[in-house]
Amino acid sequence: MSTLTEAPPPLAPAEPAPKPPRRRGRLTPYWLLLPGILWLVVFFALPLVYQASTSVQTGSLEQGYKVTWHFATYWDALTEYWPQFLRSVLYAAAATVLCLLLGYPLAYLIAFRAGRWRNLIMILVIAPFFTSFLIRTLAWKTILADNGPVVHALNSLHILDLTSALGWTAGDRVLATPLAVVCGLTYNFLPFMILPLYTSLERIDGRLHEAAGDLYARPWTTFRKVTFPLSMPGVVSGTLLTFIPAAGDYVNAELLGSTDTRMIGNVIQTQFLRILDYPTAAALSFILMAAILAMVTIYIRRSGTEDLV
Repeated sequence: MSTLTEAPPPLAPAEPAPKPPRRRGRLTPYWLLLPGILWLVVFFALPLVYQASTSVQTGSLEQGYKVTWHFATYWDALTEYWPQFLRSVLYAAAATVLCLLLGYPLAYLIAFRAGRWRNLIMILVIAPFFTSFLIRTLAWKTILADNGPVVHALNSLHILDLTSALGWTAGDRVLATPLAVVCGLTYNFLPFMILPLYTSLERIDGRLHEAAGDLYARPWTTFRKVTFPLSMPGVVSGTLLTFIPAAGDYVNAELLGSTDTRMIGNVIQTQFLRILDYPTAAALSFILMAAILAMVTIYIRRSGTEDLV
């Protein structure tokens, strides 16, 4: 009875309600974003607007250019230089496929089989970045020299006969041919394929491979059903990082190609720096940007993944 009549214990004092965050604290993320936004506006948005206005101008360098909304420049540029546009897409696509075929096995090796050699192989992958892009491209002129060992080996294996029939080489010569340009693009942009692939493959839980083995899946089935689908973000990222700069590249075609292998980047460079036809050069740049943006949008939607590395 005494326990029933005891008074209940006193309630603990209520904690004071938390104060709402200061308005200054709410603005902190925006202040942190401000430098990046200003950088994009000054070095990306404003030059883009300037080039857009240049593309609809008429005049000459001596008399000056002024905006006349001459949109016919786009049509004239496209009809005159469509072979270079098509060639750029074909060369970039070929280099991207080669980078994927060469980069995926190497990225797989680094992620699952390298062991203690992983760091060394990664250093070798990024080693080309330690030298200039120009020097790396010039090195291929020595590698693919007419009297060099590479051309001699390809001749011995009769590979050049096949590539000549396909129009990728000219007789016993590799330099100044489409094959040389694609080789240069593949070499220069291969690390951009390997690194996203490696990052994506490394994220895969090894227990999934063990589970596939427990279900009596063969190695090829495990790769096709487990590894490759889970590595699709890396595949998409790697192909985009390879195709986009390769399509607009002009160094490889300039140093390793000829007038018959000129890409649209070479045309834009010539229009800007030699012919000094700024409206045509700006129009070509916007056409290239729009074409790549359209292809990338379709590719991402078709790939079935939006989780990019």
